[in-house]
Amino acid sequence: MTLAPNMHSKPLAWWKKATAYQIYPRSFYDTNQDGIGDINGIIAKLDYLADLGIDLIWICPFYASPNDDNGYDISDYQAIHPDFGTLEDVDELISAAHKRGIRIIMDLVINHTSDEHPWFIESRDNKNSPKRDWYIWRDGCEPTAEKPTCDPNNWESIFHGSAWEYDKKTAQYYLHLFSKKQPDLNWENPEVKQALFKMIYWWLERGIDGFRVDAISHIQKQPGLPSLPNPKGEKYVSSFDYHMNVAGIEKHLHELKEQAFDPFNIVTVGEANGVTADNALLWVAEATEHDQGGVFNMIFQFEHMKLWSEEQSNVPLDLVEFKRILSRWQDALEGKGWNALYLENHDQARSIDTFADPTSRYASATALASCYFLMKGTPFIYQGQEIGMVNHQFTSLDEFNDVSARNLIQKLSQQGQSDADILALLNQVSRDHSRLPMQWNAQDFAGFSEVQPWFSVNQQYADINVEQQQKDPNSILSFYKQLIALRKSNVSLVVGRYQLLLPNDPNIYAYQRVAQDMTWTIITNLSPQESIVDIDRMQLGELMLDNQNINNEHVRSDFIATQIAPPYAAYIFARKH
Repeated sequence: MTLAPNMHSKPLAWWKKATAYQIYPRSFYDTNQDGIGDINGIIAKLDYLADLGIDLIWICPFYASPNDDNGYDISDYQAIHPDFGTLEDVDELISAAHKRGIRIIMDLVINHTSDEHPWFIESRDNKNSPKRDWYIWRDGCEPTAEKPTCDPNNWESIFHGSAWEYDKKTAQYYLHLFSKKQPDLNWENPEVKQALFKMIYWWLERGIDGFRVDAISHIQKQPGLPSLPNPKGEKYVSSFDYHMNVAGIEKHLHELKEQAFDPFNIVTVGEANGVTADNALLWVAEATEHDQGGVFNMIFQFEHMKLWSEEQSNVPLDLVEFKRILSRWQDALEGKGWNALYLENHDQARSIDTFADPTSRYASATALASCYFLMKGTPFIYQGQEIGMVNHQFTSLDEFNDVSARNLIQKLSQQGQSDADILALLNQVSRDHSRLPMQWNAQDFAGFSEVQPWFSVNQQYADINVEQQQKDPNSILSFYKQLIALRKSNVSLVVGRYQLLLPNDPNIYAYQRVAQDMTWTIITNLSPQESIVDIDRMQLGELMLDNQNINNEHVRSDFIATQIAPPYAAYIFARKH
């Protein structure tokens, strides 16, 4: 059953009502049979996405790149990597998506370029190059056998190892917060910003609908680039505090908004590692009569994902803390800004393995979907999430592709950890899990390609694929369709205020969405055991959707009578006022 939409006095921005879908193009769909996904592969699957209910697609980089970091190392912002197709293919994608009512946003990677970008090639040519100051160069000393490193400071790269790379030609070091092939741009140089803004204009004039802005919270570095305190005497020290949402970043962000974004009617989503709910309004505050508002329409915050860092990979989900973090974001932005909702992306392992139980795949996937998807904000789905894709079981360290994983292997090996322990860790947390080919059917290579793909295919593709689930009305894919349709047809699920219930319950995540004429109650058991839900049943209203499938047959739960939720159960109730 679907309730009729209620009225809302102020027109809603289209992106608030949208459901978004993230595509990692290398792994989405291969149409020219070279084992690599391509732009035409996205075009070929637009009808699938439209049927799912998608309004907005975010596409990871398909620019020209040496692929050290799978496309996030860009050598030409205005060219397409031949693996993916041509600019004409991109134009066709934009047109074909728009015909289906789907908007397209692209990844905007402007903290760094590839070391093969012409800007950097010119910058490293000599110390007097006109583009020398487009990047961040500092003196150190020439490495020797006795002293292999004498970096300008002790910062560790986000991808492990030193954040500095020695360049023999000019006897200086350049800063790279990520891979050594991703030198950081110098945002203190006005010429850099103007070149980036010109490039942004070029893309927007081609008709794209906005950007997801990569690593943008890192563009401001601590003035002077000082070393961090190092009481343990470590070789390199985690340097986030000196380059993540550092004071002074606001001047760069406002220039980006005013000069590059504001002239166009677009949607922007910032990747905002280090931004907390307390300082989020600089980033996403809605404009008012008296204030120009924040820089982006919404941001991807990282707090709830950091509950599972590399150091905490074996720690069970702390649901009370998880609720506290997400509720703090909901409350902080209520009436002032907008959340981007997600559990998966190209930088995370699969959510079922991270947050729930892959042995209870249907229940886990649908409970997690119900939990995050109906909070206040724009929900993002990562490719394969809608069919419950799970982590791959790698059998060797040689199988990992991600530069971050390879660097971590080297770091942990040097620390004396065994290959078995490192493999166990990466099988839980590696970014590679989300980058395996999309599973379209049970044919060879999961229907992604007719030839051996560029990367491993998950072992479970015969049991987890789109074709199979399209035929099954009780599949994870079918549940996602129902969830998307429910939100689309009930504006109260878009505008209603979020209100947490049972904040200290260690198993149940329950909350309400309270609008003028409707209250929704979303109840999920995110634990592997039965749990009592201590909520007054008179508050609940009508059961609109649940995930109680047993042996592929939908059964009406006796939850209303017992208020006992089975493991990974989800219930969505609606009550008219």
